[in-house]
Formats: sequence, structure tokens, C-alpha cells
Amino acid sequence: MKLIDRYIITRYLSTFVVMLFLFIPIGIMVDVAEKIDKFKEKEVPFDELVAYYIDFTWYFANLLFPIFLFLAVIWFTSKLASNTEVIAILSSGVSFTRFLKPYIIAAGLIAVVAFFAGMYVVPKSNEGFNMFQFKYISKKKERNTQELYKQINDKEYIYVSSYDPVRQRASNFTLEHFEENVLTFKIMANSLRWIESDSVFRMSQYVKRTVRGDQDFLEKFSRKDTLFDFKIEDLAPESYKAETLNLSELNQFIDKERQSGSQLINSHLLVRHKRWSLPMSAFVLTIIAVAMSSFKRRGGMGVNLAIGISLGFLFIFFDKIFSVMVVKSNFNPAMAAWLPLFIFGVLAFYLLNYAKR
Repeated sequence: MKLIDRYIITRYLSTFVVMLFLFIPIGIMVDVAEKIDKFKEKEVPFDELVAYYIDFTWYFANLLFPIFLFLAVIWFTSKLASNTEVIAILSSGVSFTRFLKPYIIAAGLIAVVAFFAGMYVVPKSNEGFNMFQFKYISKKKERNTQELYKQINDKEYIYVSSYDPVRQRASNFTLEHFEENVLTFKIMANSLRWIESDSVFRMSQYVKRTVRGDQDFLEKFSRKDTLFDFKIEDLAPESYKAETLNLSELNQFIDKERQSGSQLINSHLLVRHKRWSLPMSAFVLTIIAVAMSSFKRRGGMGVNLAIGISLGFLFIFFDKIFSVMVVKSNFNPAMAAWLPLFIFGVLAFYLLNYAKR
């Protein structure tokens, strides 16, 4: 590796780290200012608050790392251009493609870190982040599962009108058991609650209807403790559950949700596709940033940064728009994850050819 390669890679990585340490504290301060009244009202313990902001750091960095990377490349490449270092490098006979090589190497290093963090570290942080939000920030209506109906095995289906993950309590619980597509019994209860100390499900106003041929038998109790073939966590809000699982757990969860006929299967598939597409964005955004900031502009570095911020937020905008389309319609999750990358890939190809000329 030549000296110029080490110089560019070092500047790339150091500037990226500076961007992270610059913007993450700002994000934390904004979040504190927004939620401080909730913290006081709920009397959040200090240790839980510290744990939350550690999780918030990973969540925030994973969400906005494409923008941080984009701005880092524009910042130090614009400085190279303003100091005529880029002109000196290209004038020495180095092609623009060769000049781009150390940038791609540095982007590869960041992509590898982002990949493993997104697969194994960020999911655990997402779990703590979401549970804290549900426990202290979200309103009761926002944190509850609403109208959940799912298959839990080959013969049984469950339904709840709502589920509170903090209290681990479900309302209007129903379980239906089928044998060869014929209903054999049905269990109903006003509420279902997990009793951790006894490791049982406790139902209130329990009613079991058993069907035997042309006869029905009813069994009623004001309270009934029993076990079921599912975990209480299976009733948790599925919209964020996929984000809390590592790669192997996510694959198993998706297979299980597909078999149960989950209506949110596209959302889960979108999460998996993004685990792969987000690290790849490092290469596309690096090429765009280098191509647009490697020569001097009238107005200097400020113009490059303004364009960079606009393009970075445009990338996030496209990413969010397509994600909403998956949740609200039947838009293909693979296209939603990879289409923003394809659009900006076309832009990168055009800008690279323009920069070479």
C-alpha cells in the first residue's frame, strides 16, 4: 500500500469517527430535551437511563451512519481539493479510478463493521431501546398489540384484542383447537396474564367449549392457571420484534411467522433485507461523495457540504418512503430495501464518469 493510500484511508476513517462523536452527543441532548418531562414524571432510575442512552447511541449511529459517512468523505475530500492535493495526485499520472481505490478500501472496512454491528450488536440495543420506550415514553395505546390473530402450531390459533408487553397481560383471549380442520375445543377468557413466579398462564372468567359430534360441553371458572404452546413474548408488538433479533434468530422468526400466516411478514422481510443493503450503501455514497467533492467549486467547501447534506437526507427519505409503502401496502420488501441503493448507484455512475472527464 502506497503512502497516499494510507494517508487517504487514515483521513477517511478518522473524519468518520469525528462525525460520529460530533453528532451522537447532539442527538442525545435533543432526545433528553424532548423526554426530560417524561423522565421526571415516571421517576426513571438512573441506571436504566444510562442503559437507555447506550442503546440509543447504537440505534442512532446505525440509523444515520450513511449520512455521517457521506459528510465525512465530502469534508476531507473538499479540503484535499481546496489545498490542490487532488490536482497534484491526478497530475502525477494517477487515474481517477486509482485515486478512488483507498476510498473503497476504507468504505469496505466501515461496511464490514456496520454489517456485523447490524447483525449482532444493534438488535440487542434495539430491544433495550424499544422496551424503555414502551415502559416510560409511549402511551398505553401505542405500546399495546391490537387485534392479534395468529397460528401457534399446526392445530391451534390464538386471538387477543390487545396485549400490554410491560404488564404481560392480554385482553379477550381466545384459543381454537382443530383436528383435521374441525373445531374440537375453544378456550375464551376476559384476560390472560403470565405469572413469572409460578411459570403459568392465568386466565380470568375462563370458558372452555368442547365439541363432540352434535354436542357441546361448557367448562367455566372464575380463574384458571394452565400452560400453552406459546410464550407470552409471542404476543408482543411484532412490528419491532424483528429488529431485536440477530441473524440466525431473525431467519427462524421469519420462517415461523410465514408458517403462522402473519400479516406483518413483509415488514420482517424488509428488516432482513436492510441488514444487507445498509452496509452496501457505504460504497455507493463514498463514490458519490468523492466524485462531487474532488474538484474546486465556486463557494468552496460550504457548497459541497450543502449538497452532501441534501443528498444524504434524500437517501434517508427514499429509504423511509419505501419502508412505509411496505408496511401500508403490498410493496415488495426486497425492492424497498434495494431500490434507494439502485437509484443512488445510477447517480454514482453518472457522477463518476463526469468526474473522470
